[in-house]
Amino acid sequence: MNEKHLGKEWSRMLKSEEAFLNRNLHRKTAGWQEKISRYVPKKLNETLDTAFFKAFELIFEKGTGIIEKTYNREKKEQDYKVNEFAAELKNNRKSIREFGKQAGASRAVNMAISAAEGVGMGVFGMGIPDIPVFLGVLLKSIYEIALSYGYSYDSQEERIFILKLIETALSHEEELLARNMELNQWLKEPSQFEVSMAEQTRRTSDVLSSELLYLKFVQGIPVVGIAGGLSDVIYQKKITDYAALKYKRRFLSDHFTVIV
Repeated sequence: MNEKHLGKEWSRMLKSEEAFLNRNLHRKTAGWQEKISRYVPKKLNETLDTAFFKAFELIFEKGTGIIEKTYNREKKEQDYKVNEFAAELKNNRKSIREFGKQAGASRAVNMAISAAEGVGMGVFGMGIPDIPVFLGVLLKSIYEIALSYGYSYDSQEERIFILKLIETALSHEEELLARNMELNQWLKEPSQFEVSMAEQTRRTSDVLSSELLYLKFVQGIPVVGIAGGLSDVIYQKKITDYAALKYKRRFLSDHFTVIV
């Protein structure tokens, strides 16, 4: 692929990544969250931790095959090869952006699904039972982004990478910057992660439960829980926005030798 066009896309990606970091550097706490904090059970955070951890374990062990029934993996892999061939042939920025467009189309559909299931659960006051469904739709979206850029998600290393994406996307302050830098370094020089699958699952579950604590509490209240349910699509967008940035960076790093 043309180095000039790849270089421009690299610069564009860097600006998008910087914008994401700036938007999410500082944690934003809504006034209503402070007001209800005294009503939230002390053990809810621990309960959410466990719920997220077990949901990840279940999906990675038995759920990936079920998720793949919601899209045609073989077609997506073929589409990537077609886009790669077109990018080599046309040799312009538009052809390079086709990879991202395909990923964006899948994300839009998945966010609509997330909104529907989140609100539906909220109507009936179901907060914690919503977690496996929320994670299933989230991982579906990340899997489709990965395939759009030509990457798999089957190995343990790739699953740790996905867990780190989620953890970093929901981090703030120094942790966000440090975790983002760690991921960028791994993309530059892929190697085996030092953390175990179980430990990374625990860390990612902890970040999710901490970030969604108040919203899942509200979602557990019938009808009022609609507001909490809407949070599913908000957080899915934040996480998949970040995932799309990282997979694009990975793709460009693998195709543009000057920047690595």
